[in-house]
Amino acid sequence: MGRSHSGGPINAGLRLLVAAGLAVDAYVHFDLASAYDAIGGSITQGMLFRIEAVAAAVVALLVLVVGRLPVYLAAFAVAAGGLAAVLLYRWVDVGPLGPLPNMYEPVWYSEKAFSAVAQAVAALAAAVLAAGAVRASHAREPLHRGGHRSRPPR
Repeated sequence: MGRSHSGGPINAGLRLLVAAGLAVDAYVHFDLASAYDAIGGSITQGMLFRIEAVAAAVVALLVLVVGRLPVYLAAFAVAAGGLAAVLLYRWVDVGPLGPLPNMYEPVWYSEKAFSAVAQAVAALAAAVLAAGAVRASHAREPLHRGGHRSRPPR
């Protein structure tokens, strides 16, 4: 197991921001899931909300405990994916996609808006953390003759 990339107070603050955004995402999706259980067939919108909630909660904990590039990428994927879905289904009537229900909902309400903002903040902070982790890993690579950093063979 490698070292955690703590990176000081800015990194810690960004990690808290990601975790908080994902925690809001998890809370809202758990809270709303039962209201959406009737939408869909074998896979309901309520089930999808619960999956989103569990993913957000698990990744939020990992961001706080592990704090490494793969976790930041997972946090970005969960937050940005959730935000993309809520925006898509707010503005576009996609219809059902295979076993997935039609989740078109052309309205905003407080919990939905709060979750969308939290997802956007978490996605942005996770992207900054991921970029910093990549930069830090490149900075640690040794220089080889000719002044070039080592690169894996292609």
